[in-house]
Amino acid sequence: MRAKGAYEVGASHYPYMIMLHSSFFVSLIIEVMYGNAIQTPDYLLLIVFLGLQLMRIWCLMSLGSFWNTKILILPGATLVKKGPYAFIPHPNYVIVCLEILVIPLMFQAYFTALCFTILNAWMLTVRIPIEGKALKEATKSL
Repeated sequence: MRAKGAYEVGASHYPYMIMLHSSFFVSLIIEVMYGNAIQTPDYLLLIVFLGLQLMRIWCLMSLGSFWNTKILILPGATLVKKGPYAFIPHPNYVIVCLEILVIPLMFQAYFTALCFTILNAWMLTVRIPIEGKALKEATKSL
């Protein structure tokens, strides 16, 4: 996308988001290995998790070459309004929120589920407004 003229917004919070998601997995592993969590997954929640992955694939296929973990804005591009984006503006964020809740609950890692659900929600209160404002400004003329 950068080769087509895309520029990044919200770069200052991106390293914190990477740290948050990396810390999530470290916390999960520690809680499952050394805490009171179970090491055998709850299979109903495993099915929910697999369903979330199908939803993610739908998001990725709908966005095509626009998919990125960074907030890249391509001036003059039309916002994607197909697939799950026809129903909600940020379906992948919904999926990530549910994963951060479901994955630890699958192993009864309640501390990780609670802490990182709250931290991720806080991160999204920073990220979504930045992304929304940038997309609105870049697509005003469309």
